[in-house]
Amino acid sequence: MFKENGKAIYLQIVDRIGDEILAGKLRPADRLPSVREYAATVQVNPNTMMRAYDFLATRGVLFNRRGIGYFLADDAPAIVADYKRSQLLGDEINETFRQLCLLGIDPDTLRDRYANYLEQQNQSK
Repeated sequence: MFKENGKAIYLQIVDRIGDEILAGKLRPADRLPSVREYAATVQVNPNTMMRAYDFLATRGVLFNRRGIGYFLADDAPAIVADYKRSQLLGDEINETFRQLCLLGIDPDTLRDRYANYLEQQNQSK
């Protein structure tokens, strides 16, 4: 389930929830599973799950209705998209560019691969 990539598990959970939001599997105003329920689903300690929910709550992605649970904010998709975009265009893309240079992959090859990927995505819809 979780990668041994040096990224904290709670942040990997944040990424998973963010992907579900962007894919439309979780929508604004949806109630999320309780901390314990979600922790059991992804097989982590409830404290780790709580860190993920706290991380998302402090960024305005979700909010807690005391005694009821956590819900997605109305602007959760936009917040997640902005956050993920800034991550990708920050350190992540620089590391990808470094690897591309080391491997001698030129921009034309990368452009062609990306165009093929987009074409496959459109065909699968």
